[in-house]
Amino acid sequence: MTATTIRTTQGRGRLFESILETVGDTPVIRINNLAPEGVRLYVKAEFFNPAASVKDRLALNIIEAAERAGTLKPGQTVVEATSGNTGIGLAMVCAQKGYPLVVTMAESFSVERRRLMRMLGAKVVLTPRAEKGTGMYNKAVELAQKHGWFLARQFETTANADIHEATTAREIINDFAGGRLDYVVTGFGTGGTVTGLSRVLRKERPETKIILSEPANAAMIASGVPQQRGADGAPAGSHPAFAPHAIQGWTPDFIPLVLQEALDNGGYDALIPVAAADGIAWARKLAAREGILTGISGGSSFAVAMQVAAQAEAGAVILAMLPDTGERYLSTPLFAEIPEDMDDDERALSDSTPGYRMPAG
Repeated sequence: MTATTIRTTQGRGRLFESILETVGDTPVIRINNLAPEGVRLYVKAEFFNPAASVKDRLALNIIEAAERAGTLKPGQTVVEATSGNTGIGLAMVCAQKGYPLVVTMAESFSVERRRLMRMLGAKVVLTPRAEKGTGMYNKAVELAQKHGWFLARQFETTANADIHEATTAREIINDFAGGRLDYVVTGFGTGGTVTGLSRVLRKERPETKIILSEPANAAMIASGVPQQRGADGAPAGSHPAFAPHAIQGWTPDFIPLVLQEALDNGGYDALIPVAAADGIAWARKLAAREGILTGISGGSSFAVAMQVAAQAEAGAVILAMLPDTGERYLSTPLFAEIPEDMDDDERALSDSTPGYRMPAG
């Protein structure tokens, strides 16, 4: 399509029975203005999911797998610990299917997440910042045991990586069919994305290198220290290499059991740390230069992809995962330098014509 051609659309050729049928099939988008010369750089925009994050996939599969197994009863309350995106996804699914939802979340995560979950009908129980991810996790376990609720267990359930194997990985395989795909770059929260992708890419695209990233100041994997676990695979306390970081949605203060499969089975080729400041900077550049609005986690994956691109061979094709939307970060450092009021340039533009001007001061 040329710039002078009028764009047309034709619909999807089907009618959807519920919002849940729109989960998945997110687009892969080429980066045109920021990519280094000689490489092709793409992003998989998971904010095209209906609740605007990659976690919509696992939220739907956790509930439907439990329904199939009979472990989730009609009308039973669902409870889960989350930094936000899984909770938002679960709130969407539970709203449509009629399950009450209670989310436990550390108070350190953005207020937008709390309000979105409550907007979707969930109850949000905050836990102290000092208790970190294990605090909100243990609170969910307590509530489930006390009230007989269904615990979603996103950090341990096989339903997590399974959905990425069945959907995310298949989409990537199909989108790059017949062409190169040299690198896939992703971070981890639960580890479901990298674990599911590695199951498929290792078999069907063995030439594709999987690049995993984690916060530079919370380098749990790089430390080589194993995560201590309980009998059910749940974390038995915080990992000693963890430190608080600003990449919301990535790396709780423990290594999830879902990720452990990829660690044990060689599910990635390189581990590249990233500083939150770099993730913030690249998220802003993606918005301003490409029109792609992603969060700090997406900016961090993209920052690593840019490092890979800078050293890649000519003609290399790189895909970075963008887990969610930037609108989920309005109260975070991502938007700290974005003003609410007009700056000097904007006021000068306003003053350049006589009417409709805001009063001074």
